[in-house]
Amino acid sequence: SALSTIFLIAITLVAWFAIIMQFRLQMDNTHETKAELAIRFFSFFTIESNILVAAATTCLLLFPRSQAGRYFSRYKVLTAIAVYIFIVTLIYNTVLRWTWSPTGMTRLLDETLHVVVPILFVLYWLICVPKQRLPVRAILPWLLFPLVYIFYTLLRGQVSGFYPYPFVNVAQHGLKQVLLNSLGVTAAFVLVSLLFVWIGNQLHKKRRYG
Repeated sequence: SALSTIFLIAITLVAWFAIIMQFRLQMDNTHETKAELAIRFFSFFTIESNILVAAATTCLLLFPRSQAGRYFSRYKVLTAIAVYIFIVTLIYNTVLRWTWSPTGMTRLLDETLHVVVPILFVLYWLICVPKQRLPVRAILPWLLFPLVYIFYTLLRGQVSGFYPYPFVNVAQHGLKQVLLNSLGVTAAFVLVSLLFVWIGNQLHKKRRYG
């Protein structure tokens, strides 16, 4: 539909703009090697989720009949991505927003990656994506990405001393507290996943039975 196309164009342009500009800003840092800066950039769950969103909308917009386009058009995949990007805005706005005060372009990109893209994509999922009935067990594969992410973050943090988020900083909080924090984040993923499945099922039922 026309509305779906408008959403896809807007999300694709906004997401890629924010990702590319954020990468340029990150690479301007002179305290670390370029390789380390690049690895750190891609170590943020926010960036990974925004890249997922941008890749999905780009494929749906430009290559809908390709293998990638067909993959990203699957309802389960789109719902999982909606969960990931919603988690980005949820955790940022409840836990991280008050830990720093960016200004200028940094502030603009920060708001775009953590608020604008998530809102646009969740609205696209709500309004434009045809809903299907999903069982609760559908959320299990979705948890793989955040669990692998937490494992990678803790492992790399041990080696490099760099932790992308304060609540996973073992050097600062100790391993026990970080594992508890990670458990809390995992619980948030489960609850948000269940919420999206429930909303999708309700909308599917409403459409089907009027």
